[in-house]
Amino acid sequence: MDRDRYAARREKLRAALEAEGLDGLIVTRLANVRYLTGFTGTSGVVLLRGNESVFFTDFRYRTQAEGELGRCIRVEVVSSDLWGRLWEVLAEGPSPAEVGFEAQAVSVADRFRFPENGKFRFRPVEGMVERLRICKEPEEVAAIGEAARLAMEALEATLERVKAGQTELEVAAILEGELRRRGSEWHPFPTIVASGSRTALPHARTSCKAIERGEWLLLDFGAQVDGYCADVTRTVVVGSRPDERQAAVYEMVREAQLRARCGIRAGMTGREADALARSVIEARGFGEAFGHSLGHGLGLEVHEGPRLNRTSTEPIPPHAVVTIEPGAYFPGWGGVRIEDDVYLAPEGPQLLTDGNTELRVVG
Repeated sequence: MDRDRYAARREKLRAALEAEGLDGLIVTRLANVRYLTGFTGTSGVVLLRGNESVFFTDFRYRTQAEGELGRCIRVEVVSSDLWGRLWEVLAEGPSPAEVGFEAQAVSVADRFRFPENGKFRFRPVEGMVERLRICKEPEEVAAIGEAARLAMEALEATLERVKAGQTELEVAAILEGELRRRGSEWHPFPTIVASGSRTALPHARTSCKAIERGEWLLLDFGAQVDGYCADVTRTVVVGSRPDERQAAVYEMVREAQLRARCGIRAGMTGREADALARSVIEARGFGEAFGHSLGHGLGLEVHEGPRLNRTSTEPIPPHAVVTIEPGAYFPGWGGVRIEDDVYLAPEGPQLLTDGNTELRVVG
């Protein structure tokens, strides 16, 4: 991505700071640092003050920072006390009236590093960069789309090799290998492979349990391209045709997912989007089995805004990318979740994953 794009993002943030009555912002959340500068390392802080942007890192990232940031932003490589150097730089210019810091990212220990000499006033803020990140630029959508494409290819390659008797960990190893071979930079979250009654655990940990014939197999995983995430879930049956209850539950969730992914629009509230799928499941009498939200935003993090849940009254802006992932879970029996990634273009929703959600038998 060209460096002018990062500069434009910082200018948008400065306008937001001015509207909030802030003279600067200390950015410590790494996803926000990357969004504003392009830096991909694991140690970096950005100070926005007036028309100046200063990036702080340690000696490990000297060469990387110079290559990724160029001359569009001042780089400070600090040998020992990064926070101490930040306060020195902040004191170089006119004393700002009030400087914001990311309340959700600054630890209590780091907060105690802030000077209390009265020269600076600090205000905790939340979501200032994250709100900018919700609306995706074309390059961001393309990266998420590429991550989704390779995720679906890796899934297909994995399902061809699944058979009864394998453990969940063995299937996860196959899937993660296929993701890497196709170019996924990393796994945005721990891969979930769950089978049988364990599919009733929405956030199951992949285990050494052997997969049995006729059981559910749920795979929830991600891929990452240029830092941007895809998030996919598919639920299949292993080794035999689904029984009557499996087929009925699956078709209920599939109907709910299809209704939501086709009906969601920019401008809806998160609550309205959630209701598209929830109403289908509630109409069958299984509302309590769908205990989580419909979905969430995707981007540099696998969970970001907007939120698609029963309490969100915020309108979903155009150009957001979201997951659509209803589920139904029955302890002791199992559960079904189906998840696709959708770009909310002004003209309507556009699938980034393949949308192939027919109930499949593998192995």
